[in-house]
Amino acid sequence: MATRKTTYCPAPSSGGEIPIAGRKAVGVDAEIKASNLRRLSRIEGQVRGIQRMVEGDRYCADILMQISSAQEALRAVARSLMRNHLTHCASHAITSGSEEEKEAMYDELLEMIYKNAR
Repeated sequence: MATRKTTYCPAPSSGGEIPIAGRKAVGVDAEIKASNLRRLSRIEGQVRGIQRMVEGDRYCADILMQISSAQEALRAVARSLMRNHLTHCASHAITSGSEEEKEAMYDELLEMIYKNAR
C-alpha cells in the first residue's frame, strides 16, 4: 500500500502554508460549506425515506428511482468539494510547491477523478 505524501495548502487568513497530513480542510468558503451541509441533510432524509420504502415493500422501480436521485445529490456535493480542492489546495501545490509536492498532487487528482468517474 502506498503511503500518502504530505502536501500543503495555503492558509486563507495568514497566507502561509499548513500541512494537510492531518486531513483538515482549509480555504472552505462558509457559504459553500453551509450549502453542502444542507444538501447532505436532504440526502440523509432521502436515504431514510428509501429505507422506509424497502421496509414497506414499495415497488422496486420507485425505490430505484429514489436511489438514483440520492446518488446524483451525492455527486453534486462531490463536485462542489472537488472544485474547492482544485481552487485551493491543488492550484497552490501545482503553482508554488516543490516538484515532490506537484507530483503528489497530480497523483491525488488523478486518483480523485478516477474514483469519482465510476
